[in-house]
Amino acid sequence: MSTSSGTPESWISSFCALLGHEYFAEVSEEFIEDDFNLTGLQNQVPMYKEALEMILDVEPEDEDEEEDEEDRDEEEEEEDDDDAVMRGENGERLTGSYRRASERQQLRLANDIRVIESSAELLYGLIHQRYITSRPGMQQMADKYGLHHFGSCPRVFCNGARVVPVGCSDSPGQETVKLFCPSCLDIYTPPNSRFQSVDGAFFGTTFGYLFFMTFPEYELSSKGDPLNLAATNPIYNPNHEQPAATKSRSSSLTSTPVPTCSPTTESVAPPPPLPPQPAMINGMPTHNLAPGLGPGKIHENRIYGFRVAERARTGPRMKWLRDRPADINELDESARYHEQYGGDPEGEIFSGDGANGTGHFDQLSRRKKAPVRRRRKVRPDGATNGPPPPPPQGDVG
Repeated sequence: MSTSSGTPESWISSFCALLGHEYFAEVSEEFIEDDFNLTGLQNQVPMYKEALEMILDVEPEDEDEEEDEEDRDEEEEEEDDDDAVMRGENGERLTGSYRRASERQQLRLANDIRVIESSAELLYGLIHQRYITSRPGMQQMADKYGLHHFGSCPRVFCNGARVVPVGCSDSPGQETVKLFCPSCLDIYTPPNSRFQSVDGAFFGTTFGYLFFMTFPEYELSSKGDPLNLAATNPIYNPNHEQPAATKSRSSSLTSTPVPTCSPTTESVAPPPPLPPQPAMINGMPTHNLAPGLGPGKIHENRIYGFRVAERARTGPRMKWLRDRPADINELDESARYHEQYGGDPEGEIFSGDGANGTGHFDQLSRRKKAPVRRRRKVRPDGATNGPPPPPPQGDVG
């Protein structure tokens, strides 16, 4: 293949330009030529050497050409033998089902090329799995992520959060590629069927999580909350006012307003205000920590405006999968541990009484250490105590 400028296109560029390969990054040849990056792949890919040469656009070595010439000579000899066998008594050539050696050679070469191409795709995919976790590969995928090449999450409450391709297994042939949403922390099947033939092992199980740990500053959703879905939950509605969408809800048959969900007219006390929320937690900005989960981001089943009970047959099930505490401080396990047992969350340990009234670190420091036992050394004369005997003196002659 060649580009519009007339220069031949590399195998890597042509592979990434194929339909359905839009998720792939172009692995640099310097990364492939480093033997350390290919450790262990030789046992997973058939015809590894030929596949690697095809990826790097390397011409076959002279040894292979000599072997091909030897094979041609042998096949020519077989062809002469076939001609001798296929002639009758009067010297006329008999027709049969035997193929000429040249035809067999062409078929064999065609089969070898198909096997090498398949092995090259497998080898490139396994190399790609390692490349996108490196710094240059991560940057390439970040550029694609910024340009919205991977699409967005189909879930309504994620508000169009951008997704990244991931795999459910690191071994090829197990699962096809999936899309990971950082807003709801779930995976989805790509909407276009052309991605159904892409192996998920070519992206691996590490890339999705490592990507957002490397770039925690990315805004997961550019739409925000245009439908004001969070206002349906009282935690995000401190005045306990009914949303505008439900204030004017009425029946389609009559103009009588539908009664509210509360069976009584007693006013419900609003929940207490949240404490100050941290800007960062575990190295991740708080606003990027699963923003599509938690109160106000879970669909509630309703019939004529009334919520369906959880004990009903069609009631909600396993809502905890989409749950997230409104107070992010509950997720800071390090601060909760040091609050209970004492210590400095930054890493410096000090002694003192914790929240439970026990000096946890004082108890550790006051623990008695077990005495170190030493074996008795037995001298050659059998004694175990006292100074060793003087060395023997030689005869004086």
